[in-house]
Amino acid sequence: MGLTNCSHEELMSRLVDSVKEISGFSSSRGFIGKIQGDLVRRITLLSPFFEELIDVNIELKEDQIAGFEVMRIALDSSLELFRSVNGGSKLFQIFDRDSVVEKFHNMTVEIEAALSQIPYDKIEVSEEVREQVQLLHFQFKRAKERREESDIQLSHDLAMAEDVMDPDPNILKRLTQELQLSTIDELKKESHAIHEYFLSYDGDPDDCFERMSSLLKKLVDFVTMESSDPDPSTGNRIISRHRSPVIPEYFRCPISLELMKDPVIVSTGQTYERSSIQKWLDAGHKTCPKSQETLLHAGLTPNYVLKSLIALWCESNGIELPQNQGSCRTTKVGGSSSSDCDRTFVLSLLEKLANGTTEQQRAAAGELRLLAKRNVDNRVCIAEAGAIPLLVELLSSPDPRTQEHSVTALLNLSINEGNKGAIVDAGAITDIVEVLKNGSMEARENAAATLFSLSVIDENKVAIGAAGAIQALISLLEEGTRRGKKDAATAIFNLCIYQGNKSRAVKGGIVDPLTRLLKDAGGGMVDEALAILAILSTNQEGKAAIAEAESIPVLVEIIRTGSPRNRENAAAILWYLCIGNMERLNVAREVGADVALKELTENGTDRAKRKAASLLELIQQTEGVAVPTVP
Repeated sequence: MGLTNCSHEELMSRLVDSVKEISGFSSSRGFIGKIQGDLVRRITLLSPFFEELIDVNIELKEDQIAGFEVMRIALDSSLELFRSVNGGSKLFQIFDRDSVVEKFHNMTVEIEAALSQIPYDKIEVSEEVREQVQLLHFQFKRAKERREESDIQLSHDLAMAEDVMDPDPNILKRLTQELQLSTIDELKKESHAIHEYFLSYDGDPDDCFERMSSLLKKLVDFVTMESSDPDPSTGNRIISRHRSPVIPEYFRCPISLELMKDPVIVSTGQTYERSSIQKWLDAGHKTCPKSQETLLHAGLTPNYVLKSLIALWCESNGIELPQNQGSCRTTKVGGSSSSDCDRTFVLSLLEKLANGTTEQQRAAAGELRLLAKRNVDNRVCIAEAGAIPLLVELLSSPDPRTQEHSVTALLNLSINEGNKGAIVDAGAITDIVEVLKNGSMEARENAAATLFSLSVIDENKVAIGAAGAIQALISLLEEGTRRGKKDAATAIFNLCIYQGNKSRAVKGGIVDPLTRLLKDAGGGMVDEALAILAILSTNQEGKAAIAEAESIPVLVEIIRTGSPRNRENAAAILWYLCIGNMERLNVAREVGADVALKELTENGTDRAKRKAASLLELIQQTEGVAVPTVP
């Protein structure tokens, strides 16, 4: 028998290649090493099966091919996870370790599901290979049912390292080993990974950033002390703390060898003091001074993580914090620093936005996105420098990443009330809606969040609805990630406060996806779906569409079992649907609404009690009254 369809051979070859690449992740150590190692080992054992299918030219039927296609998707997802875990910030992973462990468990579930769809017992392979696949499938089934227990020692060490000003060196040593951050070079890579992470981070970075920076600083101090003190005894280490502090090599500029006050990253990933590397570039050099690699561009990216570490080190060693010339640093009441926005640097970024190459525009937009995220004064500084019109123009960039950075920078800037008007005046609404329709998923999600932010101003609700945003938001509600769905729902809810947008939403077909979300209790969108339906139920078209979606049984079930807020919204929707409509009242009564409503009058919120009492009265009045039929 021979493989007649070339795509079958290509599929098997791709599976073999994926397994081979995954096998390269088997040597990982640290807190995730065992979990990752077990999964890699199991996946690697699939290789003989795929290879034999190629070697003996076995012909596969279409229904058999479908299972292998599911396996291809699962292995591609596994590869993406392995790359993410092994290439990202280790500190972030340890702070988010429950989520990381859950991702590995989900991959085990996906691969087991793929094996279940491959009829390996009916495919003509050697008995040895078939038995190996059967055993492997059994192992995946067992692993799917098992949950990894949390590492108590790691949790204790992490808590002590965070909470104690001067942690036990043994704790720090265990953490450096667990995280594979035992050398200055490894710590440098971690600093760069943290910086890259926060460049693409979508939430408020302040708390997480400070936690990671503080712990990284303690690890840097420990590793620096370990490498400079040949006698690891506690006595010598205590004595060394009373000497003049030695500046960690990592904090020195490779050019000037002085403590850096404004560290920046060049395109090779090396960090320098801004003034030193700028002189080097101004002299016409095109290479990185330390690595001698050719610089891809002359852009300088602020290394906020390292800057924060240097500030923490200076504070703990009683050294005056270096100040950066020309910054617009200000201080709020209470003494907290509120801005790290260097106007000269911002203007240089704007120059790149306006006249730079695609790579320079992408990097500059990314830097503005990060700066605008950090604090209020940065948002004011960036807007006053004239960034908003340039960012709006880049919403139409053909480069997806530049578009993502630009819309997210505008989202961060829009947090400032004074910037909302400037963004709208720059003609951003139409372009943001276009990103919402056609951008990458990340860009679409952040476009939805931006529209929500802008829609806080009432007149913007009208303009955003008129620009076609509602239909695009409904699409995101159906297609987006969980975060994207929530961003879309929040924006839709706010826009539908304006009466005209309620009709747009109903005509755009929003009721059916909202009803599906109501029925999917595990999807995490019941709250948002109910809130939108509650506001649409006050509209005649909305009421009709909700009733046509056969939502009454679902609403009654939520009144019976939902959270207090959801029970209240469900009762309000049911009230609007049933008022003046005997047919809907009878449907509600048939699915047990009277019992659920009676309980709500006793235990619901005040508003829920009022709606429930009114509905009960209506149901009681119509008992025994026949619904007129159409002749």
